[in-house]
Amino acid sequence: MTKITDTPLLSCITKHHVFGRVRISCNALLYLEKYSEEIKNSILTSSGIISVKINILTANFLIYFDESNFSRENIEELLDRIISTYSLPAYRGERTAKNTQLVVERKFDENSVSQNIKNIISTTLTLIYFIKKPAPLNISLISKIFNMRTFTILSLSKSVLSSGILSLIKTRRPNADTLSSSAILSSLLIGKEKSALSIILLENLSELLTAYTMQKTRNAIKDMLSIGEDFVLKEISDLELQRVSIKSIIKGDKIVVYPGDKISVDGYIIKGSALIDQASITGEFMPVNKSINEEVFAGTVVKTGTITIMAEKIGDDTAVSRIIKLVEDATYNKASIQSYADQFSAQLIPLNFLLGAIVYLGTKSFSRAMSMLVIDYSCGIRLSTATAFSAAISTAAKNGVLVKGSNFIESFSKTDTVILDKTGTLTEGKPKVTSITPIGNTTEKEILIFAGCAEETSNHPLALSILNKVKSMGYSLPQHTQCIIEVSKGVSTILGEDNIKAGSRKYLEENNISLTEYDDIIKNLTLRGETIIFVAKNNKLIGLIGVNDSLRENMKKSINRLRYLGVHDIILLTGDQRNQAEIVAGRMAMDRFESGLMPEDKAKNILQLQSKGACVTMIGDGVNDAPALAYSNVGVAMGGSRTDIAMESADITITGENPMMIPATLELSQNTMSRIKENFALSIGINSFALVLGAAGVLPALYGSIIHNASTLLVVGNSLRLLRFEMKK
Repeated sequence: MTKITDTPLLSCITKHHVFGRVRISCNALLYLEKYSEEIKNSILTSSGIISVKINILTANFLIYFDESNFSRENIEELLDRIISTYSLPAYRGERTAKNTQLVVERKFDENSVSQNIKNIISTTLTLIYFIKKPAPLNISLISKIFNMRTFTILSLSKSVLSSGILSLIKTRRPNADTLSSSAILSSLLIGKEKSALSIILLENLSELLTAYTMQKTRNAIKDMLSIGEDFVLKEISDLELQRVSIKSIIKGDKIVVYPGDKISVDGYIIKGSALIDQASITGEFMPVNKSINEEVFAGTVVKTGTITIMAEKIGDDTAVSRIIKLVEDATYNKASIQSYADQFSAQLIPLNFLLGAIVYLGTKSFSRAMSMLVIDYSCGIRLSTATAFSAAISTAAKNGVLVKGSNFIESFSKTDTVILDKTGTLTEGKPKVTSITPIGNTTEKEILIFAGCAEETSNHPLALSILNKVKSMGYSLPQHTQCIIEVSKGVSTILGEDNIKAGSRKYLEENNISLTEYDDIIKNLTLRGETIIFVAKNNKLIGLIGVNDSLRENMKKSINRLRYLGVHDIILLTGDQRNQAEIVAGRMAMDRFESGLMPEDKAKNILQLQSKGACVTMIGDGVNDAPALAYSNVGVAMGGSRTDIAMESADITITGENPMMIPATLELSQNTMSRIKENFALSIGINSFALVLGAAGVLPALYGSIIHNASTLLVVGNSLRLLRFEMKK
């Protein structure tokens, strides 16, 4: 595996410089071999560059240049600019390289909890039987190998043996199971059947704890996302419905759903219409009307109406099932410390064989040599690391937080820079009317009713804020003509003999309504951070409605808590206007802000920070922030943004509305990493001590195996404590 240094990936650093010649290192080159010719040509287009050589293996540029036109600093700036355009493939390549396994390992949950329990019972009963009825002594080697007792032990250790051999075949490297296999086979050859069974039994116990943790993780996630009903009503004919198990439904079946029922398939409506709560999938806080030929999703709830759905996607193919699968597979999105644990183990496993050979040559004691095989660091480190991450993911899921992989727990624990979106993240994403300013003799009630009539059929959030205000005040809207909507500008209607318009300043000015004499009033409202809806009657301004998106409760506390946990830089990046961004950033005591940004601008900001070595967490709504969430070290989507695209883009999804879950998840991540480091120290310390005693002949192989596996149980148990970690809300 290519060596990866701690230098920021996109940084270009001069290694050697003489007159007209410079050697510059950039780690990104390790992952940009297919783009090397493009990069070289881009550099050569600059005047003053004489020649360029790129060495992918050493991640270096060797550049000859004209000193009269170019300086070393100019070249570094040029390379920084060019390399930044290849940031995405570079980051993707780096993450892939970090997660590359040196050896083939068994998946820790290859066997279910019930299967592990069966294995433990079988091994225990076999061990008891062998203790009560020992094998006959002084039998030939062939008899030792070819008998039912040996075949029983080999059968019980089948998964360990196949994994150990598979690693040797595929990677030509031994793994932890290769060591265990060697110890089991060696025990059989020297007639120590009880030692072989003890090794198998203790390994099964460790794996049971790990499988149990991972099962709890799956259950927590499934409970949280609760896909649908176990039984559904299948339409057999126009007059006949049959209640059947969801497992029996296939594509093309017709499903009838009544009010209050949860939809259990992805499909489209073929009969009826309904008001459907889609918050679990699309994030819309208001239920939506769905009718014939419109798409519906599993996990959503029918509020009113009865519909018949043609099933298109069922079971694991539904949108929410794919989300669950993403999170279930998270166990195998390895953190670099988990990959390091595997690499560390992979490099030490050959050492066990070497120590075994040295001890045997030095002592001629097969028993001492075997002690070198039954004691290894790999089992404890790998199992406890995987268990810690799985327990953390499970604890997070039980508290309404979906984490897509252990790599994101590790990255989140290192966060030093947090970037937040404004709308829907810092704010609730539900605008409310905060002021009504009459112009002339018009009353506040009249302004609100006029605006409500114009906005009555609009689904825009600002329109909904006005209609909600009308409703809360107990006003009723009079009869009016059809509302005419001009997208992103405004709306108009006829009320009696009056022409009513409501919308943006631009909309009114395009309709020849002068607003300049009201600039001072408009400025004051704008300075308060309000979005203004202009209301006009018969081409004359009659009032201003100020709408504001309230800050989330506890968001300030959440930011303060993040600082306490070690986040040094907290930044607001928003597409909103500067004055509104400035007000919010000031209230939240943020370090700085940028406004008027497009989604791709946010992503560029993140890459710039990462190029300087920052570990960036982006917290956004998962829709227009999808690029930023994808580019950041960790992308967090929260609250009402719990959408399909949010879960696809974000690495961590907080499904509730409480911003205190952000620092709570960070604290869980940091605690997980501390627990893993404790396990490293315990596993290495105990097993090193046992190896020394085994080599000295003080510790027989059986007791060495017991100590080794007991240390594995100890560190796995230490990891399991994370299941009881309390996330402070």
